[in-house]
Amino acid sequence: MGMLLDSIDQPSDLKQLNEQQVEQLCAEIRQFLLENISKTGGHLASNLGMVELTVALHRALNTPQDKIVFDVGHQCYTHKILTGRRGQFDKLRQLDGISGFPNPNESRHDAFIAGHGNTALSLAIGMAWAKKLRHEPGLVVAVIGDGAFTGGMVYEGMNNIEHLDNLLVILNDNKMSISKNVGALARYLTHLRTTTAYFDAKDNVRSFLDGVPVVGVPLKNTITECKTLVRRAMYHSTMFEDMGFQYIGPVDGHNVEELERTIRTICGRQGPHFLHVITKKGKGYQPAEVNPGNYHGVSAFDPDGMPDPEVAPKESFSTVFGNALVKEGTKNQNLCAITAAMKYGTGLQFFAHSHPERFFDVGMAEQHAVTFAAGLASQGMLPVVCIYSTFLQRSYDQIIHDVNLLKENVVFAIDRAGFVPADGETHQGIYDPAFLSQIGMPLYAPSNYQELTYWLRKLLGEQFHGPRAIRYPRGGESAELAAFGCSGREHDFLKRAENASIVLVSYADELEELLCAAERLSRKDVKCDVVKLVKLYPFTEKFVEELLNYKIILFAEECIANGSIGEHLEYALQQKGWNGRFIHCAVRDACLPHASVVQIKQATGLDAEHLVQAVQAAVMKGENLS
Repeated sequence: MGMLLDSIDQPSDLKQLNEQQVEQLCAEIRQFLLENISKTGGHLASNLGMVELTVALHRALNTPQDKIVFDVGHQCYTHKILTGRRGQFDKLRQLDGISGFPNPNESRHDAFIAGHGNTALSLAIGMAWAKKLRHEPGLVVAVIGDGAFTGGMVYEGMNNIEHLDNLLVILNDNKMSISKNVGALARYLTHLRTTTAYFDAKDNVRSFLDGVPVVGVPLKNTITECKTLVRRAMYHSTMFEDMGFQYIGPVDGHNVEELERTIRTICGRQGPHFLHVITKKGKGYQPAEVNPGNYHGVSAFDPDGMPDPEVAPKESFSTVFGNALVKEGTKNQNLCAITAAMKYGTGLQFFAHSHPERFFDVGMAEQHAVTFAAGLASQGMLPVVCIYSTFLQRSYDQIIHDVNLLKENVVFAIDRAGFVPADGETHQGIYDPAFLSQIGMPLYAPSNYQELTYWLRKLLGEQFHGPRAIRYPRGGESAELAAFGCSGREHDFLKRAENASIVLVSYADELEELLCAAERLSRKDVKCDVVKLVKLYPFTEKFVEELLNYKIILFAEECIANGSIGEHLEYALQQKGWNGRFIHCAVRDACLPHASVVQIKQATGLDAEHLVQAVQAAVMKGENLS
């Protein structure tokens, strides 16, 4: 017998299946996800929990007329399987393969790109209003995880849903525990509320009471007030209904029949609706059910199990940072650590264990994390805000207004700085050198573990005050850069050639490409020095003065070109009267592919071969290098 999944090429194929076949299909999808993600890597636990909900949505809706907007789009794998991309999963998150996130450029069934959280509701509201203004049919659905509700943008959106009768918000709740008695009663009431008879009866009663003289309207209001009191007793809050939603739930998120019936009923009623769905993260794969955090985002793995990150995490810049921060926190009782829902990803689990009273996980709320840190600093504490580079950009206003204006004593530890493999354009750490240097913030970029430990200790010392940042890449150090150790200087010459008139300059792991380029150029009788920057900005006077002696300067960086460190350096040299040739190799197109770091460097011209070509082109233009 063949697999049902092989017969599903588009959402309309789902509608031909009976109830038993749907259950079989869900089991096959779950097995497909496990088999493929274990080979390619990707987001596993969240997608295992989304299977039934996604199937129910596509059986009840008609995309792309109906729009499904995912909040943090890594939960979209089943959606991609059902919309014609099953055969491309062998190249998930790889160059020329499919993205791990929704992207309209990839499929007409993807409503919007979604790599960062808290955005789905605002997007869905915009789409729903556009449909109303253009008189277009269709429902707009925002699928939001419970983690997104720690971000303020969700509440800003909920405050703006008035008059939207074509909006459905689905809360994918994979954490909340509901007791059996309350849950059973709530499901029963949900069944009643989502039947046509219920809505018809409710509408008929309202119409009848409106027509009764004198007592009709007061009686209707009294009934409404009684309903609210009952709901407060059952759900502890009527927040969603107070904001204008028709609240439905909680519903079993792994019961396709119930989900489909509920969604179909909602489609026939005026909204906006708020559907509360309970799912289990990692559903169907016991290791992920037991430890969903460990299986959230994975590299290729053995399906028989992975090591617990609490016990034996792989050494990386993140873990070295985390262990170093523990030591500094032991010495300084004012030191606090803050993360935004990334305790394990940033290596802060060690600090959380050692100094739990000074560790704060604020959830998916980067803006709050930064302003919270400013408040701590204003009262004499030393907060370290550890956030991935791609997510730090979400808090730029807070960095400018709440931290930098008063020069509050806040340290930013920027993880995943530079190129990030697999996740594509939404997750690249290519903006922080530009936007932090624009406000004059001191910024350091160690290239190995020794430098990270040394400069972290320095930045946490009393000789520094005010905002400052240290950034470091994903993964581990290279053996080549580790061999240089740590001099304690803010810039270093890694390679010198006699009478060299060309210098190659960079920071962090891009230095590997420069060293390789310099070696290749030396074989072509082109002499180059190589300089490593540790303090990226502001430049020291000595660093700029030393570069004035060169006729060609190549500056390479994994950063957006506009406003970057390279542009700052070129300006600083011009102010000193330097008139040589400046080659700036940086990111010109921010839409980077989901690929390996090696492939991204090749695509952006930041690999050794392209750097060699850039230098050779400058030399051939007639520069006098003697």
